[in-house]
Amino acid sequence: MIDLRSDTVTQPTAAMRRVMAEAEVGDDGYGEDPTVNRLESEAARLLKKPAALYVPTATMANQLAVLSHTERGDEIFLDEDAHIYYYEAGAPAMLAGVTCHLLPHTSGVIDPQVLEAAIRPANVHHPRPRLLVVEDTHNRSGGAAVPGSMLAPAAAVARQHDLAVHMDGARLFNAAVALSIAPGDLAADMDSVTLCLSKGLGAPLGALLVGSAAFIDRARRYRKQLGGAMRQAGIVAAAGLYGLEYHVQRLSGDHQRAQALAAELSQLPGFRVVLPPVPTNMVMVDVLGPVDRLLRDAQAAGIRLGTVGPQRLRLVTHLDIGDADVEVVAAFFRRAAAQG
Repeated sequence: MIDLRSDTVTQPTAAMRRVMAEAEVGDDGYGEDPTVNRLESEAARLLKKPAALYVPTATMANQLAVLSHTERGDEIFLDEDAHIYYYEAGAPAMLAGVTCHLLPHTSGVIDPQVLEAAIRPANVHHPRPRLLVVEDTHNRSGGAAVPGSMLAPAAAVARQHDLAVHMDGARLFNAAVALSIAPGDLAADMDSVTLCLSKGLGAPLGALLVGSAAFIDRARRYRKQLGGAMRQAGIVAAAGLYGLEYHVQRLSGDHQRAQALAAELSQLPGFRVVLPPVPTNMVMVDVLGPVDRLLRDAQAAGIRLGTVGPQRLRLVTHLDIGDADVEVVAAFFRRAAAQG
């Protein structure tokens, strides 16, 4: 199967499996797993922050950030398509007891004037504003890589009102590669950052939350309360370390293949390709004909496609998609276009 539903479907490479099998381990609950400790130190170094915490998933990392930056009854600000709001099962309300104030955006960028107007003055009738969340790359904007200069104005407004700023950077390395910038520089204005290891970096699981030492201490306690304490986790942390060392620069190949696929599909009748200003490894395609039939035909042809709307496909390139796979997928869409 050529699986384009997500970059979460990647399989660990043979080399990654070897380092997992040979990983030095200890009890992470006691802070004694040397591989986990190295992974956390490396993530903190790359993001130019004091500390990091290894967790099972990026969703957990995001929710730990919300918990650690807020108190119950607080208000957080995020764009109306944010992953934390759209795809995390209502967890901010359930776990942190916060109100999500949704704002319009353009390819993941919130207008600072809109944010300014949304932050209400202190009043006993209002929730306390505490956190701004941004996302890079922006998933529902087609994997848009957002330059730090475009995130900085809203972050500055947040600072003026004593709000913390968290970045859902699950695919931050995709953004950094696409923008030719160091990930730490891209996240310079952030108080905390989530990094996912199981998407473009190819690890079987795992994510990191990065921030100040005090913030990570608070998050570590919440990780325990949510049942996310781990023991000999170095076996999977080793895969994350391998991904950070060997799978970051190769992300440019994923981006190139996504754009090659976008170029092919943009020429076909019955399909409309929607690309952000700075694309990465996603291609959003609006289908003018019956989507269900297209999905069934693709499955029969050995291709798995994902949807993000009634008529919109999301095609995601990743570690297990090569140039030959792109040609097979393009040929399928050419046949589908010819059939009408």
